Amino acid sequence: MIPSRVTLVEVGPRDGLQNEKEPVATAHKVALVQQLAEAGLREIEVTSFVSPKWVPQMADNSQVMAGIARRPGVRYSVLTPNMKGLEAALPTAPDEIVVFGAASEAFSQRNINCSIAESIQRFAPVVAAARAAGVKVRAAVSCALGCPYQGEVSADEVEHVVRLLKDIGVQHCGIADTIGVGTPRKAQQAMERALRHFALSEVSGHFHDTYGQALANIYACLEMGIDTFDASVAGLGGCPYAKGATGNVATEDVVFMLNGLGIETGVDLDRLVDAGAFISGQLGRAPVSRVARAVLAKRGKVLAS
Repeated sequence: MIPSRVTLVEVGPRDGLQNEKEPVATAHKVALVQQLAEAGLREIEVTSFVSPKWVPQMADNSQVMAGIARRPGVRYSVLTPNMKGLEAALPTAPDEIVVFGAASEAFSQRNINCSIAESIQRFAPVVAAARAAGVKVRAAVSCALGCPYQGEVSADEVEHVVRLLKDIGVQHCGIADTIGVGTPRKAQQAMERALRHFALSEVSGHFHDTYGQALANIYACLEMGIDTFDASVAGLGGCPYAKGATGNVATEDVVFMLNGLGIETGVDLDRLVDAGAFISGQLGRAPVSRVARAVLAKRGKVLAS
């Protein structure tokens, strides 16, 4: 069932950069989005419309959306956790909005100060308003494979949230291993539950690489026919619940693996490495991506000779 083509949702500009402690210039965010689109990525999560009090890195959300030169065939999405966020986002004409619900009751309480049921009630009017405006709605089920507070998260708990999201009109469901503790069979079990309620084409995976399992988990999902995955250029984004750990799986690493499997992505790996090197340079550090480091080192050897 391994698909012949995979869609990669690039989350670095939003999920990656929001974790940075030092401010990232709006112009650099815009340039990153442009370079990612030029590299062939057709799904880019650009920014988040949340309170700058809680996520200061996303305070320039409207400016970033206004600054990008949109390319035909590219879907530009934004995170909107509540009606206030959606109302601010709609004038910027996103192609898709993203909401998120936790599979863990403990995480929901600690992260957004409400129960899972209450979070769904908050999302319901957001989903309805977005769809009324002709904007697609994607949801992420966070902590689907493990929780920093609760520990184990069962497939039943995952399915419970998936069903609630489907009931309020969400059109696409992403299963997210927020802390990177999942392993292949656990990933498949969570995906099996999502597929009971969403079509194969509307289910995706979001894996953090905290324990080095992200690529293995993606491969396990490929075996089920899953053909959409989130990834973050240069491995942008930390894991706030595991000090010093890496966060999102690096887009370069995923593309390299998919290339090796003969799976089409439409992504130019060299251009992708360039985009990752650009933003890593602005952040003053090397890319987390092992593939990017290898490619850059190889280029250096060629240049040196």
